[in-house]
Amino acid sequence: MSGHNKWSTIKRKKGALDAKRSKEFSRIIKEISVAVKEGGADPEGNPRLRLAINNAKGVNMPKENILRAITKAEKDPENLQELTFEGYGPGGIAIFIECLTDNNNRTISAVRSTLTKKGGNLGTNGSLAFLFSRKGIFTIAKDKINLDEVELDLIDAGAQNIDDNGDFYVVTTEMEDFGRMNKKLEELKIEVENASLQRIPNDFKSVDKDTAIKFLKLVEELEDNDDVQQVYHNLELTDEVMAAMDNE
Repeated sequence: MSGHNKWSTIKRKKGALDAKRSKEFSRIIKEISVAVKEGGADPEGNPRLRLAINNAKGVNMPKENILRAITKAEKDPENLQELTFEGYGPGGIAIFIECLTDNNNRTISAVRSTLTKKGGNLGTNGSLAFLFSRKGIFTIAKDKINLDEVELDLIDAGAQNIDDNGDFYVVTTEMEDFGRMNKKLEELKIEVENASLQRIPNDFKSVDKDTAIKFLKLVEELEDNDDVQQVYHNLELTDEVMAAMDNE
């Protein structure tokens, strides 16, 4: 999954780490809110909440922030709805946007405005289904797992790929095996840095450097929207483009 990590992780400019962390916290707090509303405030009986808490720990969210988010969601739940948008950016690059919002009209207007301003356009929902596959992605720090001991267990639980990504292993499953893998990792007492269902491109699209940079600026602006949870795309990211983005 080295390709996945390359396209989905855009290096930020210097000084943007705090903003990125704040965005991560906001995204996870929303996920906690939805999880509590769906299945209650006890993580033992609520797999979605348990997963959100694990992901919160993975981005070093303080324990008190996690507990505060759970308490607030239980006592004063937000009326959040899940929205998805599909469209194309500059160069005809496919883009899939997942949102959690308490105001549909605001979110639709903001996403459409950003796409239009940055040279993209919205398509109809379902139009990009053939370009992406939903996969379970589990990121595990190497010091949290002895792969030789558990590799067969992970394969039995649905692991399609177990890829070496520097300090981490990235385990990929089919969407249908996501819950089974999550349960197996819990049984094996393996701490997961992050676990989520993601939309992985079936093919990547190559464009020139200037178009790629223009597209990635669109992605950054979308990700800055508080209602946006995830942005997926099928841009083929080259080392040249990544280096150019670092210098922007």
